[in-house]
Amino acid sequence: MTSAPARIRLTQYAHGGGCACKIPPGELEAVVAGLTGTGPADPAAELVVGLDDGDDAAVVRLPGGQGLVLTTDFFTPVVDDAHTFGRIAAANALSDVYAMGGTPVVAVNLLGWPRDVLPAELAAEVLRGGLEVAQAAGCHVGGGHSIDDPEPKYGMAVTGVVDVDRLIRNDAAAAGTPLSLTKPLGVGVLNSRMKATGEVSEEAVASMTALNRDAGRAAVAAGIRAGTDVTGFGLLGHLYKMARASGVTAVVDAAAVPYLTGAWQALADGFVSGGTRRNLDWVRPHTDLSAVSEDEALLLADAQTSGGLLLAGEVPGAPVIGEFVPRQDAVVVVRQRSGGRAVAQRTAVS
Repeated sequence: MTSAPARIRLTQYAHGGGCACKIPPGELEAVVAGLTGTGPADPAAELVVGLDDGDDAAVVRLPGGQGLVLTTDFFTPVVDDAHTFGRIAAANALSDVYAMGGTPVVAVNLLGWPRDVLPAELAAEVLRGGLEVAQAAGCHVGGGHSIDDPEPKYGMAVTGVVDVDRLIRNDAAAAGTPLSLTKPLGVGVLNSRMKATGEVSEEAVASMTALNRDAGRAAVAAGIRAGTDVTGFGLLGHLYKMARASGVTAVVDAAAVPYLTGAWQALADGFVSGGTRRNLDWVRPHTDLSAVSEDEALLLADAQTSGGLLLAGEVPGAPVIGEFVPRQDAVVVVRQRSGGRAVAQRTAVS
């Protein structure tokens, strides 16, 4: 009698998972510092958004006023199931186009696979998951590139279109504007728990596989011109980049920030990634965290994978979690208006 084959856990073949495996933001900015402000002597098109402020995607202006949005994103497995991994990675890659107010049109796959270690059938499942999400977004998948890699990795390079006059960018936040978040936080600690224990949060998976399409469309319809998505640098990291680029201070009402069920418990149990700790270390010198505990600061810096949109404005269904104000000493201020951590915990399970 033959035994059933052992279940393969993809996360055990990678040193990190999802957007938590990004190069730390401070290190990354140092690496690309000499690459900004440069361009070809005779450009074929105008670069509207480039590398200067670390926005979500590049945008070039086409004849007639339409813009072309270009982005890429890939990472190591954030869940064990191959098909789900593909869905999450695709939703995450498409998110950058939505964060710019654009519509994805065509994508190509990026696949790294340890072909002598993991079966090709699993790689096919990853690609099938990515294809399903892209098709749900109305986006073609036109091929891609693969390499033999010691760790499994997957993502997409995505091209989209955008109305340049209605572009959403991270350097356009204005003082007096409310701050909204379209998905709850906590994906990072829940995924760290899953990697360590095998316990899957279906709520986290649903959040990561959900497209930011409707949120992006709602933001454009509401006339919002400043925003970003929340991924590997956490809420605090992406908000710091946005406020810094815009010359304003972002004020976060910590009690208004929504969390996925179980996020606080996963934090209490110690499932905090190194990427999250590095995020907090990076923003700490520029952020007033005096109103919250270290634990709450860690959740606000939690490295998200395929997180929501962070918008300078209001959209239906998204909680307002703060506001932008004229620049103060701190670029980001976290305040606690409604009774502290207990309120945030109630938010997580409501």
